[in-house]
Amino acid sequence: MGMYAIFGARGSVGMAIAAELAGAQKPFRAVGRSMMRLKRDFAAYGSLAELTEANLADGRAASVAADGIDTIFYTVGVPYDRFEQHPQLVRNAIEAAQSAGIKRFILVSNVYPYGTPQSETVPETHPRDPNTFKGRMRKKQEDIVLSADHHYGLRTAVIRAPDFYGPNATNSFAHPMFTAALACKKATVVGPVDMLHDFLYVPDLARAVLLLADHPGAFGRAWNMAGPEPITVRRFAEMIYAAAGCKRAQLIVVGKTMLRLAGFFDPIVREVLEMHYLWTNPVLLDDSRLRKLLPDMRKTPYEEGIRATLDAMGEKKILTA
Repeated sequence: MGMYAIFGARGSVGMAIAAELAGAQKPFRAVGRSMMRLKRDFAAYGSLAELTEANLADGRAASVAADGIDTIFYTVGVPYDRFEQHPQLVRNAIEAAQSAGIKRFILVSNVYPYGTPQSETVPETHPRDPNTFKGRMRKKQEDIVLSADHHYGLRTAVIRAPDFYGPNATNSFAHPMFTAALACKKATVVGPVDMLHDFLYVPDLARAVLLLADHPGAFGRAWNMAGPEPITVRRFAEMIYAAAGCKRAQLIVVGKTMLRLAGFFDPIVREVLEMHYLWTNPVLLDDSRLRKLLPDMRKTPYEEGIRATLDAMGEKKILTA
């Protein structure tokens, strides 16, 4: 396998993929919007990381970022109130990949395109019937990637993940719980918190993405990847606080009514309100098909992943103090 590129390298998934590649001594291109931040985040990888500044809204910049690459891992994030950008950005990346003669393109997606679940667990055969604007934008994004399969020699695939946690996952739903637990303070979380939920350790997702890239049977379709097992948000929080050495978990639970009130003053809260169904009707992914394809795929137990995340956050806090 030739050169890899991570589009959206500074996000938590992109950084986890970079760490896996570097650990295997495989060179890669880290693509992001800010060279200054790329240098800060990838300095430790030395010559293994080729840094490329590119705004994917510019098709020419996307082409430069794709030049000379064999495989693109697309993990680009956008602000929560700018989801209309997702389809155009991925379209530019796909067109650049086709022009550059790239062989493989893997999009990391999420559960939004499924909409409200129609079954207890959600396999890939579940209808994609998004009930939110964000879900429709993510579905369009997936459609652009999957429809490009076999065009100009390009093979494409999508992997859908639930909420995740781990080192550098600062934008995740779980992150405030980790931050609060390190200080044994109260964490504000969206509720209800006693419904089953799915949390995936980011390094596990990164390893699965790399395994998919190496598997010829992975392309031309979408795949689900679930966490190790469904767990309530409350129990997940209790495990975080216990691992941090706190006496008990301290949660301030924000429900739909409070979100609606706060949304009058905070536009980002209004965006969260749109997705509240994920707490009342959680999407629990069925990834049996992926487990069959990738029998070596590992899922880190919650205890182990939580401990590793807290350790990494603690070390980072010391370094930046």
